[in-house]
This record gives sequence, structure tokens and C-alpha cells, in this order.
Amino acid sequence: MNERKRGALKPDVSFEELLGTVATLRGENGCPWDKRQTHETLRPYLLEETHEVLEAIETQDVHSLREELGDLLLQVLLHAQLASEEGAFTIAEVLTDLNAKLLRRHPHVFQDGAATTEQDLSNQWDAIKRQEKSTQKDHSVLGTVPKTMPALFRSFKLQKCAAKTGFDWKSVDDVWKKLDEEIKELSQAQLEEKNIKRLRRVEEELGDVLFTVVNLGRFIGVNPELALKGANDRFVDRFHYIEQKINASGLDIKNMTLDDLDLLWKQAKQALEKI
Repeated sequence: MNERKRGALKPDVSFEELLGTVATLRGENGCPWDKRQTHETLRPYLLEETHEVLEAIETQDVHSLREELGDLLLQVLLHAQLASEEGAFTIAEVLTDLNAKLLRRHPHVFQDGAATTEQDLSNQWDAIKRQEKSTQKDHSVLGTVPKTMPALFRSFKLQKCAAKTGFDWKSVDDVWKKLDEEIKELSQAQLEEKNIKRLRRVEEELGDVLFTVVNLGRFIGVNPELALKGANDRFVDRFHYIEQKINASGLDIKNMTLDDLDLLWKQAKQALEKI
């Protein structure tokens, strides 16, 4: 084994060594796959690694979390290496900007700020962010919410930003009334004559229902993205339970009646709630 390969096994690798490894992968004699990547082609891998980190956190698997954080860091370093090659910026500038932002946004820690409560800290954070964004083209308070966010989570963030300006419902009762109104409008749209215009309206009304449900979650203190994730996970667990029961009986799920499946679904709910 040559010295270069032995070096990869060292237990304590400095940040500079890691940067060198990434640069080598992108270099003349590097890896063909790494060399052909761009910011655009790396996008799906950044999303994939982020979700794998989240799954490791969700399952409380610290060993996986350690590995997945490394994979996520690799994506950051690859983007920084690409930018460096393009003459846009370097990883050193990324670190400098990040450190400056942390110092700037935490005056109560690094300066003589007086924020003590969570509300004080939230107000202070928002004020600093507004000042930072004041030189940008989009001055809207909603401009800080990326369009690429998952739609449900983006709704949540947009509503939180708007609410901080005072544009909000007065009480949760108002949200419930709005939800009833939107559901009725969706029901009415669905009954219209089937055509392209009707399909567009149904889609819009369903979007309004979902947007209002997100508002409801915000008012009752529930993150809708996490709530839906939990519902998805419960559905998968219960459906797997049904599949296992049917397979154990030597039957085919496609030949089961809805009544049979509903009974198994209820059994799955009871069985899995006890775990």
C-alpha cells in the first residue's frame, strides 16, 4: 500500500488534509466521476445526503449520524471546490462569512446585547436578518424563504414570516372557520363539470385547504412537515403489518376485500400502538 492510501487511514485528519483530498479527487489524476460534477449535477446528492442525516437523527443511530454528517460535509466541500476552481469563492471565505454571521447574529453572546427571553432573541434575530437583507433586490419579508423548500414546509415558513408583520389570524377559531370555508369551496369545485378549468380550480382549492391546514398546525404548535412525516411513517408500518399477515396466510392482497383490509388495518393500529 502506498503512502497516499495509508494516509487515508490516519485516525486524526485535519481540515486542510480533507480539503486536499477533495481537491485531488477533482484534479487532473483524480476520479472521473468527481471531475465531471457541477453545482447542478450535485443537487440530488445534496438532498439525498441531507435526508440520510435526518433519518439517522430520527432513528437515534449515532454511528450512522457520524457517517452521514461526513457524507453531507463532502457535498459542501465539493461545491466549495467547484467555486474555487471557477474563481467565485473559496472554502476559507465560506468559513469567514459563516463566523462573521454567527458573531453578528448573536450580539447577546459576543457583544453587549441585552436579549434574555426567547421572544427577545427572536425579535433580535429578525431585526438583524432584515438589516442584512436590506441591500438585496428582494426586500420582502418573504424573500428569505427559498422556493426550493418542500411545499408544506415552505408554507409554514411563509406564514411565520408574514405573521411577524402582524398579518395573521387573531385566534385559532378563525383558522378553523377558514378551514371549513376552504373545504366547502373544494367540495363545490369538485362537483363542477369536468374540464380543464375545473381541474385547475380543484387544484387551487385543494392547495388552499392544505395552506390553511398548515396555518392550523402553526397555531396549535405543530410543525406540519413533521406531522405529515409521522403520518407517512405510521402508514408504512401499518401497511407492512397488513402485508405480513396476508403473506403468512398464503393469500394475495389483490384478492382481499376492502372489509378484510379494513379489519387488518384496525388490527395493525392496535398492535403497533402497543409497541
